[in-house]
Amino acid sequence: MHRSILSVLASLPLLALTQTAPAQQAPTCPRKVVKFVVPYPPGGSSDLLARLLVPDLSKQLAVTIVVENKAGAVGNIGTAQAMSADADGCTWLLGNSSNVVISRNLYKLTRDPVEHLTPVAQVAAVPMVLYVSSAVPAATFQEFIALVRKNPGKYSYATPGAGSTHHLLTEMMKIEFGLDAAHVPYKGSGPAIQDVIAGHLAFAFEGTSAIAPHIASGKVRALATSGAQRSVTLPNVPTLKELGHSKFVATNWYGVFVPANTPPGLVTRLNAAIRQSMKSPEVVDNLAKLDSRVPDLSAAEFGEFVKKEVPYWKTLVATTGVTVE
Repeated sequence: MHRSILSVLASLPLLALTQTAPAQQAPTCPRKVVKFVVPYPPGGSSDLLARLLVPDLSKQLAVTIVVENKAGAVGNIGTAQAMSADADGCTWLLGNSSNVVISRNLYKLTRDPVEHLTPVAQVAAVPMVLYVSSAVPAATFQEFIALVRKNPGKYSYATPGAGSTHHLLTEMMKIEFGLDAAHVPYKGSGPAIQDVIAGHLAFAFEGTSAIAPHIASGKVRALATSGAQRSVTLPNVPTLKELGHSKFVATNWYGVFVPANTPPGLVTRLNAAIRQSMKSPEVVDNLAKLDSRVPDLSAAEFGEFVKKEVPYWKTLVATTGVTVE
């Protein structure tokens, strides 16, 4: 689910692949070189989020942090690498809702990320927006539902890939409101958005950061968001929750994880360092541009958050019957 914030993060200054910190502090990693695994290609949102955190963390923890992109199998290869690493604080993973709690329901994994990773800190959470092509004659969510319901099979929707948050939320919406609309998966959010703008497809879900500029330009129309509260970026767009559909509260979230059995003391120190980094002006400014709201959680609190996400997505996958090729 990393694609929805790519457009904003891509504008950030390019950070060096490694950052070397002063050595006056005791390192959290005995080798003083941390491998920060990003399970997606360079330039993606997870990659850029990791690099945004690197400079300050390297200084705080007195380690050299090397971002290693280990892409493949929609994030499962890099995630597997992090799970199998030594639990000594020298390997971190930039995980997200997709590769940590959703993929386990869609793929036959040799290890369960929920069981073989320890949550450290949440770093971003971006709500989704239900939007339609400007050619669709619906100005509100209620009008949209009525329109699609009256025209079974007429309208199709785009997603950045099968099994994505976008896909699952739309399939749940189809079940909840009795809609008949075909799924057209794309390889990423960019082409999916462009085809909705062009009117080739009628609607889609997308992260606020990626779709907000197109909403502002009038190329597409926002009908509702999936956040627990209204978007700062789109304050005039109602949430699905306030429209009476609380089961649709969902975000694309991102966090730092380490291998299971990493010493609690290391986890606590890393959590404190990340939370401190997230208070820096640069990080605060860039997360605000993403419409990200992240609570200041301890490692244990973030772990509880992840556990609560597990049944939600498991039920959603089972209810919708979504599968991947």
